[in-house]
Amino acid sequence: MTAPPGRRERKKAATRQKIADTALRLFLERGYDAVGIRDVAAEADVAVTTLFSHFASKEALVFEQDDEFERRLTRAVTDRAAHEPLVPALRHEVEALVRHCTGDDAGPTWHLIDETPALRAYEESMRLRHAESLAAAMTADARLTPTPTACRTIARFVIDAYSLARDADDPDAALDEMFRMIEAAWEAARSSPRAAAAGAGPVPSGSHG
Repeated sequence: MTAPPGRRERKKAATRQKIADTALRLFLERGYDAVGIRDVAAEADVAVTTLFSHFASKEALVFEQDDEFERRLTRAVTDRAAHEPLVPALRHEVEALVRHCTGDDAGPTWHLIDETPALRAYEESMRLRHAESLAAAMTADARLTPTPTACRTIARFVIDAYSLARDADDPDAALDEMFRMIEAAWEAARSSPRAAAAGAGPVPSGSHG
């Protein structure tokens, strides 16, 4: 069981959240390009160095859940039960991410991202990074037999499914459709000759992807 965060960790998390909330409010009120890092730090009543200890760039202020999303996706692979298949575990996590990003108060933020080239570019690079991290977790999992190329392909599909469902009129229906295709692609990857050869060695009884 993970120990609850201590006082210092809670204080750091609260400061981080305060900075992110302040930045987003200023960006929405004044426009992204009209607000500088010093403006955010002053409004949040922190030093610029403190801001940069929590966020590596101005763009990252808008995507304050970036690292947590990446961790949740990789944990869907690494922390799933021994007999739990991979694709349903990934779908469960993607559904949670989509719900988070399609809440009633999310519209203005996505409008800000869509109309700001720097934020669009950051979001694209973030999705690629998430896909690579997910692929690495899949490749490292001894219970899974598909090749690294197959893992990277499926990981891209999963991240694209999140992005497409987030923008769909009916996210649940979109996820149903896309994950049927992802499941079929994953089964094809698992049954390929190279995957079969890779899985020919000893595998824990009952383990599967």
